[in-house]
Parts: sequence; structure tokens; C-alpha cells
Amino acid sequence: MVDRPLLGIMLMLGFCLLAPLGDATAKLLGENISVGFLVFVRFCMQALLLLPLVWFAGHAMPRDRRLIKMTALRTALHICGVSMMFASLQFLPLADAIAIAFVMPFIMLLLGKVFLKEEVGPHRLAACAVGFVGTLLVVQPNFANVGAPALLPVGVAIIFALFMLVTRTIAKDVDPIGMQALSGLIAIPILAISLLAFPNIPFFEVAAVDGTDWVLLALLGTLGTMAHLLMTWSLRFAPSATLAPMQYLEIPIGTVIGYFVFRDLPNGMAAIGIAITIAAGLYVILREQAIARRSATSPEQ
Repeated sequence: MVDRPLLGIMLMLGFCLLAPLGDATAKLLGENISVGFLVFVRFCMQALLLLPLVWFAGHAMPRDRRLIKMTALRTALHICGVSMMFASLQFLPLADAIAIAFVMPFIMLLLGKVFLKEEVGPHRLAACAVGFVGTLLVVQPNFANVGAPALLPVGVAIIFALFMLVTRTIAKDVDPIGMQALSGLIAIPILAISLLAFPNIPFFEVAAVDGTDWVLLALLGTLGTMAHLLMTWSLRFAPSATLAPMQYLEIPIGTVIGYFVFRDLPNGMAAIGIAITIAAGLYVILREQAIARRSATSPEQ
């Protein structure tokens, strides 16, 4: 497929808008509805939206046993990551939660070095250290206010770094829409059994839902599903090196949404931490691009 960078950039912009909107919707709903039920509806909507594309548009779901097992692992990680993010939003401002979770690129870099034996030079390791310092500056004031829940987005980052590593191992062998549809089908019984088995645990409590909340629940599932698809499709039309820096637009977009919906703004220390995290993350990405260009232009040995 021929690269169409402008289309890829527009699709990634759509992701950067829809993802924080989905998080804001989860934050609104989380005031009255348990995280477990929110996640259940999120994956029900994913299956509902994508299964017709599998049936009528020729998108195949994974059939190989290995791919099914890896998709199941990926789904379990996705459930954990989304659950922790939705839980964190009940304690933290939207922008702070998103910014803390953006420690993920640094964790992925370190995981790649440890598990995939990828070469990571001192400049990128130093940028990781700086990025972690920036993240700590965002965590510290929130930890002082709410305690341990301020660390939930760090858990989100770790889970989604593992999620991305699993995705990378199977991405070339599966249709993304088919994989996401199967993921929804796997998640639904897992979450349904959890809701039925643990009704007295607040995380899984099923409360009465009124008409307005049902609309927001449908919106939550639609935003989450469409955001993920926009990101996947963007990578089909533009190189990841072009699109990766754009993902940091989630943080200012989340800040704007957080202000207008919840009247939340990061405090001074958190704002400095967000700026440091963004700068360190962009440095890592630009360093990766420079190394990739040198590798592409270097003569064969």
C-alpha cells in the first residue's frame, strides 16, 4: 500500500481527539457506575460494532491456535489496562492521568532492551530517566491528595507497554478488525462472569442505569472502539516515525477537555512534570528516527 502521510496524520489526529473524549466520558459515568460495568459495556460495544464488519466486509478473525492464544493474552492485558485507567479517572484530573500514563514509551523502550534485546543507547536511557522524573513531578501532588490511586496510570503504562509488545508479535499475521472483534468476544464472558460472581465488590457492582447514562455508555464504547481503529488505520497510511510524536497531542487535548468538562487544570508542579515528560518522550522518538535513518542509509557490510 502506498503511503499517504496526510491521511495518516488526519487519522491520528482523530485518535488524539477521541481517546481523551472517551476517558472524559468514563470519568463522568464513573461517578455513578462501577468500573467493571463500564469496561463490560466498552467491550460489548466493541464486539457489536466490529462483528458486522467481520461478517459482511470480509475481515477474518484469527483462527490459528497460537494467534488465538496471543489474542486472548492481549485481551486480558487490554481489560486490565482499561480498568486501571477508568479507575484512575475517579481520583485524578483527566490531563494528569493521561500524562502519567505517557510514561509508557519509556517502559516500552526498556522492555525492548530487556526482553527483545533491542539496542538502546545512553542518550535514550538518559531521556527515559528524565521522562520518569517528569512523571514523578505529576504523580507527587496527586499522591499527596489521593494516595496510592495516583499510581494507577503508572500501572496502565506498564500494562499497555506489554499490550503493545504482544500486538507487535502478531500484527503482521492478523487482520486488525478481526482481531479486535475476537478480542471483544473473548472479553464479554470474562467480564460478565466477574460481574455475576462478585456483585458485592464495588468494582463489579451493577447499579441501576438511567436513559442518559445508557447513551453515555454507548458513546463510551463507540469512542474507545473508533479511537483504536483510527490509530490502527493511521499506521497503514503513514510511518510510525511520522505519527508517534503526534500522540503527545493527547495531553493538551485532554487538558482542554478536562478544563471545560470538569474545571480541572494541572497545578504548577504537575504542569512542569507534563512539559518534561513530553520533551523527553519527543526526544526518544526523534532519536529513534535518526537511528533508523542512519541504518537505512548506511552501506551494507
